[in-house]
Amino acid sequence: MQNTSATAAVVPLSLERSALLAQLCDGLDASGFWWISGYAAACAQALQKAAQSSPINDAVAAEAHVSVALASAHVATIVYGTQTGNAKQIATGFSEQLLAAGIQARVLRSDAYPLKDLKTEKTLYLVISTQGDGDPPEDSRAFVEHVLGRRAPNLVHLHFAVLGLGDSSYPKFCSVAKALDARFSELGAQRLHARGDADVEIALVATPWLDIAVREAKLRLKVTPPASSVSFLPLRAPARVAHALYSKERPFPAKLLQNQRITTRASTKDVRHIELSLEGSGLSYSPGDSLGVYPENAQSAVHELLAGLNWATDAEASVAGQTHSAGRWLSHQRDIAKLSRSLIEAHAERSGDGDLRALLAPKQAEPLREFLSQTHLVDLLARYPLSSARQWQPSELLPLLRPLAPRLYSIASAASQVGAEVHLTVAHVAYELNGSARFGAASHTLANALEGASVPVFIEANERFRLPVDCARDVIMIGPGTGVAPFRAFLQERVETGVTGRNWLFFGNPHFREDFLYQLEWQQALKANSLHRLDLAFSRDGATKVYVQQRLLEQAKELFSWLENGAHLYVCGDATRMAKDVDAALRQIVAQEKQLDADGVADYFAQLQQQNRYQRDVY
Repeated sequence: MQNTSATAAVVPLSLERSALLAQLCDGLDASGFWWISGYAAACAQALQKAAQSSPINDAVAAEAHVSVALASAHVATIVYGTQTGNAKQIATGFSEQLLAAGIQARVLRSDAYPLKDLKTEKTLYLVISTQGDGDPPEDSRAFVEHVLGRRAPNLVHLHFAVLGLGDSSYPKFCSVAKALDARFSELGAQRLHARGDADVEIALVATPWLDIAVREAKLRLKVTPPASSVSFLPLRAPARVAHALYSKERPFPAKLLQNQRITTRASTKDVRHIELSLEGSGLSYSPGDSLGVYPENAQSAVHELLAGLNWATDAEASVAGQTHSAGRWLSHQRDIAKLSRSLIEAHAERSGDGDLRALLAPKQAEPLREFLSQTHLVDLLARYPLSSARQWQPSELLPLLRPLAPRLYSIASAASQVGAEVHLTVAHVAYELNGSARFGAASHTLANALEGASVPVFIEANERFRLPVDCARDVIMIGPGTGVAPFRAFLQERVETGVTGRNWLFFGNPHFREDFLYQLEWQQALKANSLHRLDLAFSRDGATKVYVQQRLLEQAKELFSWLENGAHLYVCGDATRMAKDVDAALRQIVAQEKQLDADGVADYFAQLQQQNRYQRDVY
């Protein structure tokens, strides 16, 4: 790159650049153009400063100047913590509303937020979900630990508001948002308006919360007046391809190419390798991303429920302006397995059952949790029957049922190798409950799909689970069970791109003969030297149960050596036990090999996370 003088003449845009600019701007609204103008100004300022102080080809310095210039322009910060993308979608939409009102706001994922900025932050909006048993999303662990920990700064200068996302069927509903909201106040920050706790029907709480936030921001924060000197030429841009618009709201009907069981018939697990075609969708993905699948409820469960409700399959029913048959609502639109607290309350009132009412008492959180995990809607109807005069009607019950949400699966392929296909590793969930066969909606849909059938899908980007940019970096992948799926994609991608870094996989399952997923592929990779190490843990093959965390401890010195030499560490799979046990083992290794106390180990892993060298995709 040539070393250009800061006083070089400004040349007009060429026709080619004008066309490119028009293409990039096609479809933008007014707020989008305002954002671009601010970004361009910040870039110009950064380049000018960089030219005055250092050679212009110093890309790192220029990028730092741009970051500083953009950061100094904002008057509010929106931080989001997300596991499935909902919090990100809300935060992004919120920023667009603020920008349309002339309010500059930066939007940051919680693990990208510089924690040192809390000391000087003036206005902060936090949108964060709660996972499982009151856990923060993976991208928010360091942020939550910092705010709740003893190193959190005094925040008397801060104004804040919190929107929590959760699931009221769990006892610790929105507990992460509640804890952060209380902690900010405890640290001296001033609450802008009341916290919002959104259930599965997110919009019911999120929409009014956002309306209040935007109105309040218009009153408090400086609004940037339009610059009358700015104008845009109405250049003709190339037409956009309509089929590139497939998304979560408009899923693509992907053709099923292969549905193959990859555990033996003797295995207690029915794991499928699924291949779907994305031909003609315009969809693309990177290793680490997920595929969203829209499921159907099993027909056997739907028919059993219709009988329990005394509803005709073809009876028309309307919810929120949509009219379908009762059978269609229960098959495709509503979750008939997971109950909500509001539904339990409504059924208790109808039935007049004292035991069901007692279950909702504040001190019954654990019994209620167990009840919800062991009870589907059809079981509730059978155990707490209604009189003929109090029977549920479709218009009354359907609005109380949760929407049948899409299921996210880690993608098990790299597009660089498989082209316009996407592969999944799916455990078919099937079990007996209260004398009836029950199934996981999405896994049952996929396991029973025939080749040639269409499956509604979309791509869910996972920016917090990415391969290292530096192709010389080693990677350590820990993925027992179906958690191995993204690491099949990782290895394919690293083979296709010809990286020089080494690859180490830890895999575990109950039995070697029955449950060694993708065994032939791993063995071929070892032989080709594209997989450099493979450590296995088959927990039921010996007298003593052995799990991947034991294998990690056995390889402590070598694993720590890889980490110290810059390796990236990845974990995928069960969040309830495996991820916690693996994390504990990794921390034990670092404490042992580096001779650190608990605080030192916490700092070590915080640095790994800040460097994107410890990434988890757990569920």
